[in-house]
Amino acid sequence: MWYNELTIIKGENTMRRKDREVTDPARIMEVIDRCSCCRIGFNDNGEVYIVPLNFGYEQNENTITFYFHSAKEGRKIQLIKTSPEVGFEMDTDYALHEADNACNYSAGFKSIIGNGIVSIVSEASEKRRGLSLLMEHSTGKKDWVFNDYMVNSVLVFRLTVTKLSCKEHK
Repeated sequence: MWYNELTIIKGENTMRRKDREVTDPARIMEVIDRCSCCRIGFNDNGEVYIVPLNFGYEQNENTITFYFHSAKEGRKIQLIKTSPEVGFEMDTDYALHEADNACNYSAGFKSIIGNGIVSIVSEASEKRRGLSLLMEHSTGKKDWVFNDYMVNSVLVFRLTVTKLSCKEHK
């Protein structure tokens, strides 16, 4: 099972509120399913550059891989080539919990935070797979067809997850 192989960030000094930690692989995948945006944080010579992106993903044995599409040039693409170690965050189900005074307000949410390695996809078949996963996650529809022009007009990159943690506050 991927959970045993993938480094789930847990243990001492990683999550203060252990009562909110989600470690069940099926629940983690449910949270990912519900998220619509993945924010990737790149290290740009000591400056953090965060990019919000639509995504698709797949889970194979001990690996979770996210796929994204992009223009073929720009700051993000340069950082993929020069600083491939990234952090990422996604969240869903935000709900404000009101109270009688400010200090008792709270919020419900589910979130994923992790690290991974980004790389550009060059093989056309994997680009099609990544684009199909992205469209499936965004629309719920399968069997997308991408002709050569479509595949060649965009850059597809992947994020291979190396660590992640999942948190839920009801």
